[in-house]
Amino acid sequence: MTSSAESSDGDHDVELNVIAREPLSSASEADGGAAVTEEMSPLLTQAEKPKINIFTLSYPRRKPGEEVIRSFEPEISAASQFILWVWSGSRYSGLMCMAISSTIYFTMEVVTDVFAVQPIPLFEAAFTRCMVILVLSYMWLRKVGQPLSGLGNVKNLLISRAFMGYLSLMSFIFCIQRLSLSQAIVLSLTTPIIASVVARFILHETYKVAEVGGLACSFFGVLFIFQQLLTTQDQHDEGKNTSVSGSGHIYAILAGLLSSITGGISYCLIRAGANACEQPLLTVFSFSLLASPAAGICLFSFEKFVFPSFYSLSLMLVLGVLAFFAEVFLARGLQLEKTSKVANVLYMEAALSQLWVIGSARIAPTFGRIFGCLLILISVFCTMYIGPDKED
Repeated sequence: MTSSAESSDGDHDVELNVIAREPLSSASEADGGAAVTEEMSPLLTQAEKPKINIFTLSYPRRKPGEEVIRSFEPEISAASQFILWVWSGSRYSGLMCMAISSTIYFTMEVVTDVFAVQPIPLFEAAFTRCMVILVLSYMWLRKVGQPLSGLGNVKNLLISRAFMGYLSLMSFIFCIQRLSLSQAIVLSLTTPIIASVVARFILHETYKVAEVGGLACSFFGVLFIFQQLLTTQDQHDEGKNTSVSGSGHIYAILAGLLSSITGGISYCLIRAGANACEQPLLTVFSFSLLASPAAGICLFSFEKFVFPSFYSLSLMLVLGVLAFFAEVFLARGLQLEKTSKVANVLYMEAALSQLWVIGSARIAPTFGRIFGCLLILISVFCTMYIGPDKED
C-alpha cells in the first residue's frame, strides 16, 4: 500500500494519504491523548488537593451563632476559672471556701437586719431553712449522678454528722431563747476552738504555734467585742429578768456549751465524711435529711405555727438558699484543709458583723469593738497568708 501510494497519482495519494493517516492520526491522537493525560494528571491531582483544603480545612463548619458566643468567651472563662480556683484549683482553696462561707453567713445577718418581717418562731425558721437545704442538696446530687445508697462505712459517718449537727442546732435554739443574744453568740463562737481540740483526737491532726496563736487571738478579739455588751446586759437583767436566773441560767449556759461541743464534733465528722466519700455535699444532705423532720416535730410540739406572709416566706426561702451555699462551702473547706486553720477563718463573720453594725450607726464605735475586730481580721489574714502546710 505504501508502494502504490508512491507510484500513483495525486488523487490516489491524497486518498491513500488520508487512509494511511487515519491510523497514524489515531495513533498520534492516542499518543497525544496519553501525553495529554499524563500532563493533566498532575494538574488534576493538584486541583484535588486544594479542593480538600478549601472545603475541609480552611473553612470549617460553624454554627450560625458561634461567632457571637465566642465574643463572650473571655468573661465566661474568667468566671469559671475563678470558681475552679476557689473550689479545687489552688492550694488555698480550703481557706477561700471557708472565707466565702463566713461571708455568706454575714450576708444572711445583713439581710435579716435590713428586711424586717413578722416574728417567726425559731423552730419554724429552722424547719424552713432545713427543707430548702434538703431540696437543693438532693437536686445537686442527682445532677452530678451521686448515688445515695451503697455508701458502706461512710454511711455511719454521715449519720453521726447529721445527729451531732442536729443536736448542736437544737441546743443553740434552747440557749438563745433563754440567754441574751450576746451571751449566746459568745458561747457559739467557742465552736472553732472546740473543733480544733476535738480534731486532735478524732482526726489525729497536729498543731503549730501559729495555728494555736491565731485561734487565741481571734477569740480574744471576740471577748473584746462583746465585753461591753455582756456587762451592760448583766446590769439590765439584774432586777427585771428572774426567769433565767439561778438554775435556769445554768441550764441555758450548759445548753450553749453542749451546742459548741457537738458543733465542734460535727465539724470533724464533716471533714472525715467528706474525705471518705469524696463528695462534701453528702454531709449537707445527711444533716438536712435528719434535721428537717426533727425540726418539724419540735415546731408542732413546742411552738405554735405562724402562717407567714408572702414577703416573710420569700425572705425565709432566700435565707435558706444562702444557708445552703454557706454549708456547701463550709463542708468543702473542711474537706480540703486542716480543721485548726479553717476554724480560725470562721471568726471573720463576727468581725464583719460588728463592722456592719458600727457602719450603720446602730452601735457607737468603741475602742474594745474596733480593737477586737482588728485582732480577728489580722489573725484571719495571717492564717490565709501563711496558707496550708507544705506537706499538704
